[in-house]
Amino acid sequence: MARSIVLFYFVFQSTLDMESKDYLKDISEIKNLMNKSSRFISLSGLSGILAGIYALVGAAATYWLVMTYSNGTLYLDGWIFRTVLLILFAVAGLSILTGILLTTRKAKKNGEKIWDASSRRLILNFLIPLVAGGLYILIILNQQKYGQAGALMLIFYGLALVNASKFSIGDIRYLGYIQVILGLICALFPGYGFWLWVLGFGVMHIVYGAMMHFKYDVKK
Repeated sequence: MARSIVLFYFVFQSTLDMESKDYLKDISEIKNLMNKSSRFISLSGLSGILAGIYALVGAAATYWLVMTYSNGTLYLDGWIFRTVLLILFAVAGLSILTGILLTTRKAKKNGEKIWDASSRRLILNFLIPLVAGGLYILIILNQQKYGQAGALMLIFYGLALVNASKFSIGDIRYLGYIQVILGLICALFPGYGFWLWVLGFGVMHIVYGAMMHFKYDVKK
């Protein structure tokens, strides 16, 4: 009789354990489905690495131009300033194009849609702070207030990342926090604005891009 009771107890306990594991598995699957339906998770870490490399190459070209032809001072007129602006737009354009191509490839590989409600929410929430910040920077530049442009670029870009992280991979909000902090430091020490810009848009993109690549893109 005692043996039967013990046997019944172990069978009952095993059944509970199996049901508990199945229950936890079901919860995990439901959570994953909810994340996929509300977040765009096909962002490519490799695109972040390449964006950082583009920024470093652009910064190196800008530094060489200014040091060689302008005695280390960037004057806001003339061909050097126009060339620097062209380099800035080229870096931004290449980064956007690379991000679109690699993210599209990753989404197709994972059998996910590149353009759906989650990706539209991501882009909208990313662009709102970014466009507002860009317009504000243009306004103050038109008023010949040039000293805080680099700081504002970092701050508004960081805010855009934090705002968009709610609809994508949550880890990108940490990159956003870092950009905002670097922007505030840049506002305090505008003389180091170039190097803080290089650190934020170049080095940190490479670091976080590599982290995201090995965490989400590389198959374990």
